[in-house]
Amino acid sequence: MGTSLGSNCATGLKELDSSDVFVLIDNVSDGMSSVPEGVTSEVPNLVKAGATAFTGDGLCCACWGLSLVLTARFEGKSHCLLFDAGPASYAIDGNTPRLGIDMGAIEAAVLSHGHIDHAGGLPAALRLINAANGGYKIPVYANPGMFVHRGEDDENVGVFPLEDIPSPAVLSAAGGEVVDEVEPQLLLNDMFYLSGEIPRVTMYERGLPGHLMRTGTDGEWEPDPWLLDERFLAVNIKGKGIVVFSACSHAGIINVLTHAREVFDPIPLYGVMGGFHLAGLKMEKIIPETIEDFRQFNLKMIVPGHCTGWRAVHALLDEFGEEIVIPSAVGRLHEFADG
Repeated sequence: MGTSLGSNCATGLKELDSSDVFVLIDNVSDGMSSVPEGVTSEVPNLVKAGATAFTGDGLCCACWGLSLVLTARFEGKSHCLLFDAGPASYAIDGNTPRLGIDMGAIEAAVLSHGHIDHAGGLPAALRLINAANGGYKIPVYANPGMFVHRGEDDENVGVFPLEDIPSPAVLSAAGGEVVDEVEPQLLLNDMFYLSGEIPRVTMYERGLPGHLMRTGTDGEWEPDPWLLDERFLAVNIKGKGIVVFSACSHAGIINVLTHAREVFDPIPLYGVMGGFHLAGLKMEKIIPETIEDFRQFNLKMIVPGHCTGWRAVHALLDEFGEEIVIPSAVGRLHEFADG
């Protein structure tokens, strides 16, 4: 469970000796590109997990969505957490054994927001965790705003419903205990920080235009561009600072980073990883302003993935270079440590 709540709980976040992040699910597969120190590509990770030959069936599945497995270490102790679970069970069921991920070590799950590309694989993940840990249910951190019906206002077809995310009852049956909490929390012996609602402060990050919601199947569709249920995760790495994990950044990645900087001041932000939601005609328009405002954070590591989009990835690389920008890919392992 979360050990402390409220706006001031960030002060209790532990300074980790190290942290590892496995990219369990992402949109892109790239097992051949060279990677910097501290990052391991998919193929070496497959070999470490037991692969003895290069086969099609042995590769990880890339698909539209995101799932990260984070391990935090502090003074000889470690805790492991699942951050989102991608869109569907097939990617979870296929990628976890290929990468040799110990599902029994995962002690909690965090759902970033109520969209199926982040939540659809969660029942499958919970079943694997439950089977591997002897039947022990783990907490699933969410908030009530995630469990609503959602859709998009499409100019060609009208309201286009989005698949509902798994309900608390479904998650419970799969091996989770949903913790509905709107306030910020420290998780797993204060090694992870889970944000509360992210303030919207920039002039150009206006959420997701055309996004809709309703609370009942017979209710009226209402505008829901802000997706106020969205949350980010963070860890504090000794000698580096705060690493922010933003799964989709519907709040706007600059809003996310601005809030993180305020919450953790005077600890510097070291890096950010996840989806920055700068793909698509509506969102690509704000790439220039976003890149301009990225400069103020002086980040040492930017790992764009999932819904960032290739145009924004190119713009980030053009601005900050390959020493800082490391495009995400399924099956990669990112390691953060002092030094």
